[in-house]
Amino acid sequence: MAISILPSISSGVLVPAHFFQKSKDLGFSSVLCSSVNPLRRSNFALNNCYHSASHPRLSRLFRVHATILQEDEEKVVVEESFDPKSFLEKEREGTSGESPDNGSPPSSGLEKWTIKLEQSVNIFLTDSVIKILDTLYSDRHYARFYVLETIARVPYFAFMSVLHMYETFGWWRRADYLKVHFAESWNEMHHLLIMEELGGNSWWVDRFLAQHIATIYYFMTVFMYLLSPRMAYHFSECVENHAFETYDKFIKIQKEELEKLPAPAVAVRYYTEGDFYLFDEFQTSRPPNSRRPKIENLYDVFMNIRDDEAEHCKTMKACQTHGNLRSPHSYTWEDDAGCTPPQADCEGIVDCIKKSLSDPPVTQDNNTS
Repeated sequence: MAISILPSISSGVLVPAHFFQKSKDLGFSSVLCSSVNPLRRSNFALNNCYHSASHPRLSRLFRVHATILQEDEEKVVVEESFDPKSFLEKEREGTSGESPDNGSPPSSGLEKWTIKLEQSVNIFLTDSVIKILDTLYSDRHYARFYVLETIARVPYFAFMSVLHMYETFGWWRRADYLKVHFAESWNEMHHLLIMEELGGNSWWVDRFLAQHIATIYYFMTVFMYLLSPRMAYHFSECVENHAFETYDKFIKIQKEELEKLPAPAVAVRYYTEGDFYLFDEFQTSRPPNSRRPKIENLYDVFMNIRDDEAEHCKTMKACQTHGNLRSPHSYTWEDDAGCTPPQADCEGIVDCIKKSLSDPPVTQDNNTS
Protein backbone atom coordinates (compact mmCIF):
# COMPACT_ATOMS: atom_id res chain seq x y z
CA MET A 1 0.00 0.00 0.00
CA ALA A 2 1.43 3.36 -1.07
CA ILE A 3 0.77 6.46 0.98
CA SER A 4 1.62 10.00 -0.04
CA ILE A 5 1.13 12.97 2.27
CA LEU A 6 1.96 16.39 0.83
CA PRO A 7 1.79 19.80 2.57
CA SER A 8 -1.38 21.80 2.12
CA ILE A 9 -1.73 25.60 2.16
CA SER A 10 -4.97 25.75 4.09
CA SER A 11 -5.42 22.40 5.82
CA GLY A 12 -3.75 19.22 6.85
CA VAL A 13 -5.12 15.77 7.73
CA LEU A 14 -3.71 13.28 10.20
CA VAL A 15 -5.15 9.77 9.75
CA PRO A 16 -4.72 6.98 12.31
CA ALA A 17 -2.66 4.01 11.17
CA HIS A 18 -5.47 1.55 11.78
CA PHE A 19 -7.56 3.36 9.13
CA PHE A 20 -5.08 2.38 6.45
CA GLN A 21 -4.98 -1.21 7.74
CA LYS A 22 -8.75 -1.43 7.51
CA SER A 23 -8.66 0.00 3.99
CA LYS A 24 -6.24 -2.80 3.10
CA ASP A 25 -8.61 -5.36 4.57
CA LEU A 26 -11.40 -3.97 2.39
CA GLY A 27 -9.27 -4.45 -0.69
CA PHE A 28 -8.19 -0.85 -1.39
CA SER A 29 -4.93 -1.05 -3.28
CA SER A 30 -3.78 2.49 -2.54
CA VAL A 31 -4.65 5.64 -0.65
CA LEU A 32 -3.33 8.82 -2.20
CA CYS A 33 -4.42 12.31 -1.16
CA SER A 34 -2.33 15.10 -2.58
CA SER A 35 -2.67 18.69 -1.47
CA VAL A 36 -3.45 21.16 -4.21
CA ASN A 37 -2.82 24.77 -4.94
CA PRO A 38 -6.22 26.41 -4.31
CA LEU A 39 -6.05 28.66 -7.36
CA ARG A 40 -5.00 26.24 -10.07
CA ARG A 41 -7.70 25.90 -12.71
CA SER A 42 -7.49 22.14 -12.90
CA ASN A 43 -7.44 21.64 -9.15
CA PHE A 44 -10.65 23.20 -7.85
CA ALA A 45 -12.04 19.67 -7.84
CA LEU A 46 -9.83 17.09 -6.18
CA ASN A 47 -8.52 14.68 -8.76
CA ASN A 48 -7.08 11.26 -8.05
CA CYS A 49 -7.63 11.69 -4.31
CA TYR A 50 -9.17 8.29 -3.80
CA HIS A 51 -8.79 5.26 -6.01
CA SER A 52 -9.54 1.57 -5.59
CA ALA A 53 -8.45 -1.02 -8.10
CA SER A 54 -10.79 -3.67 -6.73
CA HIS A 55 -13.80 -1.34 -6.33
CA PRO A 56 -14.35 0.53 -9.64
CA ARG A 57 -17.41 2.29 -8.25
CA LEU A 58 -15.19 4.08 -5.75
CA SER A 59 -12.78 5.42 -8.35
CA ARG A 60 -14.87 8.50 -9.25
CA LEU A 61 -14.03 12.00 -8.05
CA PHE A 62 -15.02 13.16 -4.59
CA ARG A 63 -15.18 16.60 -3.06
CA VAL A 64 -13.66 16.28 0.36
CA HIS A 65 -15.34 18.09 3.23
CA ALA A 66 -13.69 18.54 6.64
CA THR A 67 -14.98 15.79 8.89
CA ILE A 68 -14.09 14.26 12.20
CA LEU A 69 -14.25 10.50 12.48
CA GLN A 70 -14.23 8.74 15.81
CA GLU A 71 -13.45 5.10 16.47
CA ASP A 72 -11.93 3.51 19.55
CA GLU A 73 -11.32 7.01 20.98
CA GLU A 74 -9.06 7.91 18.02
CA LYS A 75 -9.92 10.77 15.65
CA VAL A 76 -9.11 12.03 12.21
CA VAL A 77 -7.84 15.50 13.02
CA VAL A 78 -8.56 18.22 10.48
CA GLU A 79 -6.44 21.32 10.85
CA GLU A 80 -8.56 24.18 9.54
CA SER A 81 -6.49 27.15 10.64
CA PHE A 82 -3.91 28.81 8.45
CA ASP A 83 -0.34 27.89 9.31
CA PRO A 84 1.79 31.04 9.52
CA LYS A 85 4.95 28.94 9.19
CA SER A 86 3.92 27.39 5.89
CA PHE A 87 5.54 30.01 3.71
CA LEU A 88 8.40 32.10 4.98
CA GLU A 89 10.11 29.43 7.06
CA LYS A 90 10.21 27.12 4.04
CA GLU A 91 11.63 29.92 1.93
CA ARG A 92 14.29 30.67 4.53
CA GLU A 93 15.24 27.00 4.28
CA GLY A 94 15.84 27.42 0.57
CA THR A 95 12.67 26.24 -1.12
CA SER A 96 11.73 27.68 -4.47
CA GLY A 97 8.87 30.06 -5.19
CA GLU A 98 6.78 27.31 -6.77
CA SER A 99 5.52 24.31 -4.91
CA PRO A 100 6.52 20.97 -6.35
CA ASP A 101 2.93 19.90 -6.99
CA ASN A 102 1.89 22.92 -9.05
CA GLY A 103 2.19 21.13 -12.36
CA SER A 104 4.84 23.47 -13.72
CA PRO A 105 7.79 22.07 -15.65
CA PRO A 106 11.01 21.69 -13.69
CA SER A 107 12.89 24.97 -13.34
CA SER A 108 16.30 25.39 -14.90
CA GLY A 109 19.32 25.99 -12.72
CA LEU A 110 19.35 29.68 -13.64
CA GLU A 111 15.66 30.08 -12.85
CA LYS A 112 16.03 28.37 -9.48
CA TRP A 113 18.94 30.66 -8.67
CA THR A 114 16.87 33.69 -9.74
CA ILE A 115 13.93 32.64 -7.57
CA LYS A 116 16.18 32.13 -4.58
CA LEU A 117 17.76 35.56 -5.10
CA GLU A 118 14.35 37.25 -5.43
CA GLN A 119 13.06 35.62 -2.27
CA SER A 120 16.21 36.41 -0.32
CA VAL A 121 15.91 40.09 -1.23
CA ASN A 122 12.22 40.13 -0.30
CA ILE A 123 12.79 38.44 3.04
CA PHE A 124 15.63 40.83 3.86
CA LEU A 125 13.47 43.87 3.06
CA THR A 126 10.52 42.50 5.03
CA ASP A 127 12.64 41.65 8.07
CA SER A 128 14.19 45.13 7.99
CA VAL A 129 10.78 46.81 8.07
CA ILE A 130 9.59 44.45 10.81
CA LYS A 131 12.54 45.42 13.01
CA ILE A 132 11.67 49.11 12.57
CA LEU A 133 8.02 48.48 13.46
CA ASP A 134 9.00 46.37 16.47
CA THR A 135 11.17 49.22 17.73
CA LEU A 136 8.60 51.98 17.19
CA TYR A 137 5.41 50.10 18.12
CA SER A 138 6.34 47.52 20.73
CA ASP A 139 3.46 48.57 23.02
CA ARG A 140 1.18 50.59 20.70
CA HIS A 141 -0.85 47.91 18.96
CA TYR A 142 -3.53 49.94 17.19
CA ALA A 143 -1.01 52.40 15.82
CA ARG A 144 1.06 49.49 14.49
CA PHE A 145 -2.01 47.95 12.87
CA TYR A 146 -2.84 51.30 11.26
CA VAL A 147 0.63 51.48 9.73
CA LEU A 148 0.41 47.85 8.58
CA GLU A 149 -2.97 48.31 6.91
CA THR A 150 -1.89 51.53 5.21
CA ILE A 151 1.05 49.65 3.72
CA ALA A 152 -0.71 46.32 3.06
CA ARG A 153 -3.17 47.61 0.45
CA VAL A 154 -0.54 49.42 -1.62
CA PRO A 155 0.64 46.38 -3.67
CA TYR A 156 -2.84 45.84 -5.07
CA PHE A 157 -2.92 49.45 -6.34
CA ALA A 158 0.47 48.83 -7.94
CA PHE A 159 -0.60 45.55 -9.56
CA MET A 160 -3.72 47.16 -11.04
CA SER A 161 -1.75 50.15 -12.33
CA VAL A 162 0.63 47.90 -14.29
CA LEU A 163 -2.18 45.64 -15.52
CA HIS A 164 -4.13 48.68 -16.76
CA MET A 165 -1.03 49.81 -18.64
CA TYR A 166 -0.68 46.37 -20.22
CA GLU A 167 -4.34 46.50 -21.27
CA THR A 168 -3.84 49.97 -22.76
CA PHE A 169 -1.06 48.60 -24.98
CA GLY A 170 -3.09 45.47 -25.78
CA TRP A 171 -0.48 43.17 -24.23
CA TRP A 172 -2.47 41.38 -21.56
CA ARG A 173 -6.19 41.30 -20.85
CA ARG A 174 -7.12 39.26 -17.83
CA ALA A 175 -10.10 40.73 -16.03
CA ASP A 176 -9.89 38.20 -13.21
CA TYR A 177 -6.60 39.68 -12.02
CA LEU A 178 -8.09 43.16 -11.89
CA LYS A 179 -11.24 41.96 -10.14
CA VAL A 180 -9.45 39.98 -7.46
CA HIS A 181 -6.77 42.62 -6.78
CA PHE A 182 -9.43 45.32 -6.47
CA ALA A 183 -11.39 43.13 -4.04
CA GLU A 184 -8.21 42.63 -2.03
CA SER A 185 -7.62 46.38 -1.85
CA TRP A 186 -11.28 46.86 -0.82
CA ASN A 187 -10.82 44.39 2.03
CA GLU A 188 -7.61 46.06 3.19
CA MET A 189 -9.30 49.46 3.05
CA HIS A 190 -11.92 48.26 5.54
CA HIS A 191 -9.18 46.95 7.81
CA LEU A 192 -7.72 50.45 7.68
CA LEU A 193 -11.09 52.04 8.49
CA ILE A 194 -11.41 49.75 11.50
CA MET A 195 -7.99 50.77 12.82
CA GLU A 196 -8.83 54.44 12.31
CA GLU A 197 -12.05 54.00 14.30
CA LEU A 198 -10.00 52.38 17.06
CA GLY A 199 -7.72 55.44 17.16
CA GLY A 200 -4.68 53.97 15.42
CA ASN A 201 -4.17 57.16 13.39
CA SER A 202 -4.50 59.62 16.26
CA TRP A 203 -0.82 60.64 16.21
CA TRP A 204 0.48 62.81 13.38
CA VAL A 205 3.83 61.00 13.33
CA ASP A 206 2.09 57.65 12.71
CA ARG A 207 0.15 59.06 9.76
CA PHE A 208 3.30 60.66 8.36
CA LEU A 209 5.32 57.45 8.66
CA ALA A 210 2.61 55.19 7.22
CA GLN A 211 1.80 57.45 4.27
CA HIS A 212 5.41 57.99 3.24
CA ILE A 213 6.33 54.33 3.55
CA ALA A 214 3.26 53.50 1.47
CA THR A 215 4.28 55.98 -1.24
CA ILE A 216 7.79 54.53 -1.50
CA TYR A 217 6.35 51.01 -1.39
CA TYR A 218 3.97 51.79 -4.27
CA PHE A 219 6.67 52.88 -6.70
CA MET A 220 8.95 50.05 -5.59
CA THR A 221 6.18 47.51 -6.21
CA VAL A 222 5.35 48.96 -9.64
CA PHE A 223 9.01 48.69 -10.67
CA MET A 224 9.26 45.17 -9.22
CA TYR A 225 6.01 44.05 -10.89
CA LEU A 226 7.21 45.35 -14.25
CA LEU A 227 10.44 43.36 -14.01
CA SER A 228 9.22 40.23 -12.22
CA PRO A 229 5.57 39.69 -11.21
CA ARG A 230 6.66 36.58 -9.35
CA MET A 231 9.01 38.59 -7.14
CA ALA A 232 6.37 41.27 -6.52
CA TYR A 233 3.78 38.68 -5.51
CA HIS A 234 6.27 36.98 -3.22
CA PHE A 235 7.09 40.29 -1.53
CA SER A 236 3.39 40.92 -0.96
CA GLU A 237 3.10 37.40 0.43
CA CYS A 238 5.85 38.23 2.92
CA VAL A 239 3.97 41.36 4.03
CA GLU A 240 0.65 39.51 4.35
CA ASN A 241 2.32 36.69 6.24
CA HIS A 242 3.74 39.16 8.75
CA ALA A 243 0.30 40.75 9.13
CA PHE A 244 -1.24 37.35 9.84
CA GLU A 245 1.38 36.51 12.46
CA THR A 246 1.00 39.94 14.09
CA TYR A 247 -2.79 39.64 14.45
CA ASP A 248 -2.59 36.00 15.50
CA LYS A 249 -0.16 36.81 18.32
CA PHE A 250 -2.21 39.83 19.40
CA ILE A 251 -5.55 38.02 19.71
CA LYS A 252 -3.98 35.14 21.64
CA ILE A 253 -2.46 37.52 24.19
CA GLN A 254 -5.38 39.98 24.42
CA LYS A 255 -8.30 37.57 24.00
CA GLU A 256 -10.00 38.17 27.36
CA GLU A 257 -9.74 41.95 27.06
CA LEU A 258 -10.94 42.02 23.46
CA GLU A 259 -14.02 39.92 24.27
CA LYS A 260 -15.17 42.66 26.68
CA LEU A 261 -14.97 45.46 24.08
CA PRO A 262 -17.64 46.30 21.48
CA ALA A 263 -17.00 45.90 17.78
CA PRO A 264 -16.50 49.08 15.70
CA ALA A 265 -19.53 49.99 13.64
CA VAL A 266 -17.58 49.89 10.38
CA ALA A 267 -16.55 46.28 11.10
CA VAL A 268 -20.14 45.23 11.78
CA ARG A 269 -21.31 46.80 8.52
CA TYR A 270 -18.52 45.28 6.45
CA TYR A 271 -18.67 41.74 7.80
CA THR A 272 -22.41 41.31 8.35
CA GLU A 273 -24.35 43.74 6.13
CA GLY A 274 -24.74 44.75 2.51
CA ASP A 275 -23.43 43.17 -0.69
CA PHE A 276 -20.85 40.42 -0.13
CA TYR A 277 -19.67 40.13 -3.73
CA LEU A 278 -16.33 41.82 -3.11
CA PHE A 279 -15.94 40.03 0.23
CA ASP A 280 -16.23 36.69 -1.58
CA GLU A 281 -14.14 37.85 -4.54
CA PHE A 282 -10.84 38.24 -2.69
CA GLN A 283 -11.16 34.79 -1.07
CA THR A 284 -10.05 32.85 -4.12
CA SER A 285 -9.34 29.62 -2.24
CA ARG A 286 -12.99 29.05 -1.32
CA PRO A 287 -16.37 29.08 -3.12
CA PRO A 288 -18.53 32.23 -2.84
CA ASN A 289 -20.96 32.37 0.11
CA SER A 290 -18.89 29.87 2.10
CA ARG A 291 -17.76 32.34 4.77
CA ARG A 292 -20.13 34.63 6.65
CA PRO A 293 -18.56 36.02 9.86
CA LYS A 294 -20.42 36.74 13.07
CA ILE A 295 -19.32 39.92 14.85
CA GLU A 296 -20.27 40.20 18.52
CA ASN A 297 -17.23 41.92 20.01
CA LEU A 298 -13.78 43.24 19.19
CA TYR A 299 -12.26 39.78 19.48
CA ASP A 300 -14.43 38.59 16.59
CA VAL A 301 -13.29 41.56 14.53
CA PHE A 302 -9.60 40.78 14.94
CA MET A 303 -10.22 37.08 14.36
CA ASN A 304 -11.78 37.90 10.99
CA ILE A 305 -9.05 40.37 10.07
CA ARG A 306 -6.50 37.66 10.80
CA ASP A 307 -8.41 35.19 8.63
CA ASP A 308 -8.59 37.78 5.84
CA GLU A 309 -4.81 38.09 5.91
CA ALA A 310 -4.52 34.31 5.57
CA GLU A 311 -6.68 34.45 2.44
CA HIS A 312 -4.49 37.20 0.98
CA CYS A 313 -1.40 35.13 1.71
CA LYS A 314 -2.82 32.10 -0.11
CA THR A 315 -3.67 34.22 -3.13
CA MET A 316 -0.23 35.82 -3.29
CA LYS A 317 1.38 32.40 -2.99
CA ALA A 318 -0.61 31.03 -5.89
CA CYS A 319 -0.05 34.14 -8.04
CA GLN A 320 3.66 33.36 -8.14
CA THR A 321 2.79 30.76 -10.78
CA HIS A 322 2.04 32.88 -13.85
CA GLY A 323 -1.56 32.76 -15.10
CA ASN A 324 -2.78 30.87 -12.03
CA LEU A 325 -5.31 33.38 -10.71
CA ARG A 326 -9.03 33.03 -11.38
CA SER A 327 -11.98 34.84 -9.85
CA PRO A 328 -14.10 32.58 -7.61
CA HIS A 329 -17.21 34.01 -9.30
CA SER A 330 -16.07 33.00 -12.79
CA TYR A 331 -15.51 29.35 -11.96
CA THR A 332 -18.00 26.48 -11.69
CA TRP A 333 -16.87 24.86 -8.46
CA GLU A 334 -18.56 21.50 -8.91
CA ASP A 335 -16.59 20.62 -12.02
CA ASP A 336 -14.10 22.19 -14.36
CA ALA A 337 -15.84 21.36 -17.60
CA GLY A 338 -16.20 25.06 -18.34
CA CYS A 339 -12.51 25.85 -18.00
CA THR A 340 -10.91 27.62 -20.92
CA PRO A 341 -7.27 27.15 -21.83
CA PRO A 342 -4.87 29.97 -20.88
CA GLN A 343 -4.86 32.89 -23.30
CA ALA A 344 -1.74 34.47 -24.76
CA ASP A 345 -0.26 36.92 -22.30
CA CYS A 346 3.08 38.12 -21.01
CA GLU A 347 5.09 38.11 -17.81
CA GLY A 348 6.96 41.33 -17.10
CA ILE A 349 7.65 44.35 -19.29
CA VAL A 350 10.49 42.71 -21.27
CA ASP A 351 8.35 39.69 -22.17
CA CYS A 352 5.43 41.96 -23.11
CA ILE A 353 7.51 44.08 -25.48
CA LYS A 354 9.09 41.01 -27.07
CA LYS A 355 5.73 39.31 -27.66
CA SER A 356 4.15 42.53 -28.94
CA LEU A 357 6.76 42.61 -31.72
CA SER A 358 6.53 38.94 -32.66
CA ASP A 359 2.93 37.89 -31.90
CA PRO A 360 -0.47 39.17 -33.13
CA PRO A 361 -2.47 41.45 -30.77
CA VAL A 362 -4.09 39.75 -27.81
CA THR A 363 -7.88 39.51 -28.04
CA GLN A 364 -10.16 39.73 -25.04
CA ASP A 365 -10.62 36.32 -23.40
CA ASN A 366 -13.80 34.88 -21.96
CA ASN A 367 -13.16 36.17 -18.44
CA THR A 368 -13.85 39.87 -19.02
CA SER A 369 -17.18 40.15 -17.29
